[in-house]
Amino acid sequence: MNKTVRIHLIDLRNSIGLTQKQIAEKVGITTSYYGMIEQGVRTPKLDIAKKIAYIFNKKVEEIFFD
Repeated sequence: MNKTVRIHLIDLRNSIGLTQKQIAEKVGITTSYYGMIEQGVRTPKLDIAKKIAYIFNKKVEEIFFD
C-alpha cells in the first residue's frame, strides 16, 4: 500500500473515534494485524478489506485504491 492509503486509513479511524483494537475486534482480526494493515506492512485479503470498508461506510476501492 502506498502512503496515501495508510494516511487515509488512519484519518478514517480517527474520524469515527475508534482505536486500532476496536477496529480489529469489529473486523475479527488481531490488533497487531490491523496495525500492520494501517502501516502498509500487510495488504488485507478482500474479505477483510470489505469488513474494514463497511465499518467506515466506504467502498473498498475508496479506501485501498487511489
